[in-house]
Amino acid sequence: MAIKTRITEMLGIEHPIVQGGMMWVGTAEMASAVSNAGGLGILTALTQPTPDDLRREIDRCRSMTDKPFGVNLTILPSVSPPPYAEYRKAIIDSGIRIVETAGAKPQEHVDDFKSHGITVLHKCTAVRHAVSAAKMGADIISIDGFECAGHPGEDDVPGLVLIPAAADQIKVPMLASGGIGDGRGLAAALALGAEGVNMGTRFCATVEAPIHPAVKEFLVKNTERDTKLIFRGFKNTGRVARNSVSEQVAEIGARPGAVFADVQPLVSGARGRQALTTGDLDAGLIWAGQIQGLIHDIPTCADLIGRMVRDAEAIIRGRLAGFVAA
Repeated sequence: MAIKTRITEMLGIEHPIVQGGMMWVGTAEMASAVSNAGGLGILTALTQPTPDDLRREIDRCRSMTDKPFGVNLTILPSVSPPPYAEYRKAIIDSGIRIVETAGAKPQEHVDDFKSHGITVLHKCTAVRHAVSAAKMGADIISIDGFECAGHPGEDDVPGLVLIPAAADQIKVPMLASGGIGDGRGLAAALALGAEGVNMGTRFCATVEAPIHPAVKEFLVKNTERDTKLIFRGFKNTGRVARNSVSEQVAEIGARPGAVFADVQPLVSGARGRQALTTGDLDAGLIWAGQIQGLIHDIPTCADLIGRMVRDAEAIIRGRLAGFVAA
């Protein structure tokens, strides 16, 4: 049982399934579990308070898996930005061979990573951005459809259109992201032109995810309609789970003349972390995508990945093959 693509070859993994970077979730527990299951686990650099903490987390992850894993570095506009160059140096000095980048103007980071022989995955939400990232030197593009958690961009293009549109214009391998959480999604992504998938929300509802059980049950209970788009008026759209905080943020943001400062106290990272760690579902924002509607259990990462690959293979060899006339 195996699905081999350029993604599995380039990353040295068994299955073309990547766990994307997730704030407060991308820890050694999460990344090592995915990597041990044959996918690619990814630590989230900025979850760690300092670059030295990141070094220690990388060492801790290495003690938990001997399989490949990567680190995510997301570059976001900020009044007081973290020391990105120092985090980048920690990643390089630690001997990491795979990095997932995301956010605005990553060129200097990509150049430095590439100069050290690091494979770069760059997350994009638009075809034009994917084309630019490939020209910039990204080895793999992760293309995020409108269904995804986090920031889906401002074009509102879902994966069914975005994935093949990007595949038509870029030659480097591509991961499909957003709205994927089972074997059907994996098979569909391959059919649309991707060579693997990148998942976030689905991995939150696993045994090993370092979040409170109440949050995992929340994701299982929710449907595909239980997300909320926030920050629309600020041209920084985000998709989060529907709760009292996201409802309030969306309502305030829709008021005439609203500015980000009006919602800032509600959307702090500290409040979001509190929700994930305590299970208080209304403590802060819980970032989640529409794939919630297809999450029905809380398996181990090994069971989830194994099931996805088996189901995708069965679809490709069975159901889809049956539609082709001899």
